[in-house]
Amino acid sequence: MNGVARGTVYGTLMNFRGELDALGAKMDEAPYKAPPKAPVLYVKPANTWSENGAAIPVPAGVTEVAVGATVAMVMKSATEIAGYVLMNDLMIPHDSFFRPPVKLDCLDGFLGIGERVRSRNEAGDPAVFKLEVRINGELKQTVRFSQLVRSADQLLADVSEFMTLGTGDMLMLGVDANRPRAKVGDRIDIFMPALGTLTNTLVAEAA
Repeated sequence: MNGVARGTVYGTLMNFRGELDALGAKMDEAPYKAPPKAPVLYVKPANTWSENGAAIPVPAGVTEVAVGATVAMVMKSATEIAGYVLMNDLMIPHDSFFRPPVKLDCLDGFLGIGERVRSRNEAGDPAVFKLEVRINGELKQTVRFSQLVRSADQLLADVSEFMTLGTGDMLMLGVDANRPRAKVGDRIDIFMPALGTLTNTLVAEAA
């Protein structure tokens, strides 16, 4: 990834309006009984990381994987952004939005990370980022970051109120609710002009 040392990778839940719309009244149910007031984060540990071009293993019995096209901020310091990078936050489809099950989100290789990091001056304003997701060459999704609940700057500010990010840490801006599905044998391409293309292929996990 352009020689940038990696720290901890954090995902962000419910930062796309479509996610909140999909949850609807569920956010008022037990145990929380109200929408979250602060960003809801989760960790994608090092075992999940896959390079651009890598084959990602899918466990036996899993018929489909949900694609999570997004962009992450790469931190230069606790408050300064070094740049932005493409990510594919894969998961086995499930309905738990508040506490993502580790066994479905943190499988080996289940986070594609792009190799191109671009500064804000090079990448542009995150509010106008737009990603195209293709599976086997067919356009399946367009992700528009104008639909974020918290802008990149606001997300960083809100997260910094309760935790300190370190050099090389990566904070995803969020994943839209309508995740395309992919299966073993599929090639997934996530494209944005300033950040290039992140490509991964799903393969059957070795027995």
